[in-house]
Amino acid sequence: QVQLVESGGGLVQPGGSLRLSCTASRIIGSIANMGWYRQAPGKQRELVARITSDGRTNYADSVKGRFTISRDNAKTTQYLQMNSLKPEDTAVYYCNAAVGSGGIYGEYWGQGTQVTVSS
Repeated sequence: QVQLVESGGGLVQPGGSLRLSCTASRIIGSIANMGWYRQAPGKQRELVARITSDGRTNYADSVKGRFTISRDNAKTTQYLQMNSLKPEDTAVYYCNAAVGSGGIYGEYWGQGTQVTVSS
């Protein structure tokens, strides 16, 4: 079973920065798309950023220009650099990856890491 382990969440003041990491293990096949989602209390889970296996990215409008997603394929790790954080960025952040081979991919999730932006 594929495992995704996140790290890097915490408490930060508005305007501050955090870097989230997510490492995949027990992989059979290859990793296609990777991404970060978040869920704030009382709200639905939403896409924050996504990166393809060849490095193409897309972002939610609310984080464009502030967040950067990247991946290290050799380490099967993805990152989310979050700058200029705002209180509305407070949420549980989940990493996501599509893993498989032969055109058949399963979707896997990390356990989530809390990000709190508050003074």
